[in-house]
Amino acid sequence: MTRDSKDPSSYQRFYAVVRKIPRGRVATYGQVASLAGLEGQARQVGYALAAVKSSSAVPWHRVINAQGRISMRREGPGGSIVQQRLLECEGVAFDADGRVA
Repeated sequence: MTRDSKDPSSYQRFYAVVRKIPRGRVATYGQVASLAGLEGQARQVGYALAAVKSSSAVPWHRVINAQGRISMRREGPGGSIVQQRLLECEGVAFDADGRVA
């Protein structure tokens, strides 16, 4: 039985999964949803991560889309650059098409 992704505790479940992503590694929104027990709720993971405060210990930058790319952030293109830089500082490489290599 899956829980309703609009349940406030769902965000906490997503955050718990994201906190377990090791430095230098990434996971997709769908993988996070599945590991949180909310299969098919990738969009909700995106909403949850968009709500993360910059001072949070949740490593939001380690979550990418199913195509292996960084998704556009609410802050606009600058947010994507920040995410890529944070990942590169952790040793994550990108190919010429902007996909995680």
